[in-house]
Amino acid sequence: MNRYPLWKYITVLAALVIGLLYTLPNFFGESPAVQIAGAKTAVKVDNQTLEKVESVLKSNNIDATGAYFEMNGPVGTVRVRFATPDIQLKAKDLIEKALNPDPSDPGYTVALNLLPASPNWLSALGANPMYLGLDLRGGVHFLLQVDMQGALTGRYDSLANDVRTTLRENKLSASSVDRSDQSIVVRFDNQETRNNAASELRRRMPDMVFTPSDSGGTFSLQGKLTDAAITQVQGNALKQNITTLHNRINELGVAEPIIQQQGADRIVVQLPGVQDVAKAKEILGRTATLEIRMVDDSPTAMAALSSGTVPFGLERYTDADGRPLLLRRQVILTGENLQDAQPGRDQQSQQPSVNLTLDAKGARIFRDVTRDNIGKRMAILLFENGKGQVVTAPVIRGEIPGGQVQISGSMTAQEAADISLLLRAGSLAAPMNIIEERTIGPSLGAENINKGFDSTLYGFLAIAVFIIVYYRLFGVFSTLGLAFNVLLLLAVLSMLQATLTLPGIAAIALTLGMAIDANVLINERIREELRAGHSPQQAIHLGFDRAWGTILDSNLTTLIVGLSLLAFGTGPIRGFAVVHCIGILTSMFSSVVGVRALVNLWYGSRRKLQSISIGQIWKPKQD
Repeated sequence: MNRYPLWKYITVLAALVIGLLYTLPNFFGESPAVQIAGAKTAVKVDNQTLEKVESVLKSNNIDATGAYFEMNGPVGTVRVRFATPDIQLKAKDLIEKALNPDPSDPGYTVALNLLPASPNWLSALGANPMYLGLDLRGGVHFLLQVDMQGALTGRYDSLANDVRTTLRENKLSASSVDRSDQSIVVRFDNQETRNNAASELRRRMPDMVFTPSDSGGTFSLQGKLTDAAITQVQGNALKQNITTLHNRINELGVAEPIIQQQGADRIVVQLPGVQDVAKAKEILGRTATLEIRMVDDSPTAMAALSSGTVPFGLERYTDADGRPLLLRRQVILTGENLQDAQPGRDQQSQQPSVNLTLDAKGARIFRDVTRDNIGKRMAILLFENGKGQVVTAPVIRGEIPGGQVQISGSMTAQEAADISLLLRAGSLAAPMNIIEERTIGPSLGAENINKGFDSTLYGFLAIAVFIIVYYRLFGVFSTLGLAFNVLLLLAVLSMLQATLTLPGIAAIALTLGMAIDANVLINERIREELRAGHSPQQAIHLGFDRAWGTILDSNLTTLIVGLSLLAFGTGPIRGFAVVHCIGILTSMFSSVVGVRALVNLWYGSRRKLQSISIGQIWKPKQD
């Protein structure tokens, strides 16, 4: 009656072992470390970088407790662990001097970091500690203001090119097309051309309102975006900036960054574990803007370049190999028009290529530009910290319609993958400014952890003492089940690599109370069955079976609330909800299956069981 089949005991034992393995890494703490990543889009970090770092440390007699290279997506990062913070700081200075001989133009980002100090055999099993939130681990918090006027200015610059293209296609001559603040002004020589242009522009550009005006014998049109279009431009700019920040920060290996919208034009960025504010700003500053321009390879331009002068209307840049180029100032396309960039291979030559996907407007512009510039070169630039670099400058072989662009030439498969990544992640739709920054030190985070741990521990001990005094041996079973529940909860959070915050610790404390509630229901039900005259073995069996329905109902309703918090909450509320929902599931398993296994092991083999240790059984007085 009260014996589990062997497979159930094995299941509980396996859960216990897995719980121990995946909970253990959380008790080893963290080691000071130095992290090396590329500070420029053209700089790659690979195993050669790791060998160079190890050589620098060895030549300076600095011992590292661990050094390894890992790929975070398509981007490489080198991490080196040390025994003490003093060694960490000394190693950082030496590595930075070796990798960045010119401090004014660093090629690598050398940052202080904290890495798990778990043994290698645990890491090999995939057992890693939970991530700690900003309030527990310390780190930096930024509030960024997105320049919405800058986003609109960029949009109007793009629309001005659309206006020129539309007028040219319809053979409508305009004396000038200029952006004036937040509008586009088109001037014509006569009223008839102006009216025809207004009709065509309204048809082709429904997001804009064109208003004619006459002054001083000049016929002009003023175009402005509608209110709905302005809202859409600003919303898209905010979303694109958030995506770009995610890509850049994730590539640098910051564990569980929080990047989310706040209000209509602000972005919150939290970087746990980063203590160096200047380095964190450098990480954010790596966001780049993308532009496509035409290369001027004319004899006049090349002669001017050879003499060291730059003609009017052109700008001098260098390509990935350091060769100088002269580019026209006019921007053909920006990152706003790029939907995707993926590495691939040319179907005819099988050479590595970069395949771009443009939006509808970008496809139209690209078709017209490639049709009119066959045989000329087009440059793709990335601007970082105000400095532009040519990623690639392919020759236009023919008109490219449909918005599907393929860039191929003298590049390797790795270079194609790198260029694709830069084009995907390198575009900011609007400038941003840091309007608030806060630093939470590791000592404050450690204090929060200690307080959270102590409060949970004291709560656990108080519950354990009460339950053991009140229910005797069954109280011991319940306490062991409670410990089993906490073990499983921490293991699941570690396996999911969830981020633990102060609200998460509060959810763990709440889970303890809910888990012991299930055991109280079971124990009281067993007492009721004993009062009803059932034998101890029958009382145990009926107590667990009949309490199950009540436990399921109460936990199910609480789980619904937790899922609602998870679906509609943000920030700390979601952190609480994640731990809360997982805690409900682990408490049901540990309270019903785990405790039942202990009871069955202790009492199940006793055929002539006369009594059980479950505390005082109050029986009603007989009248």
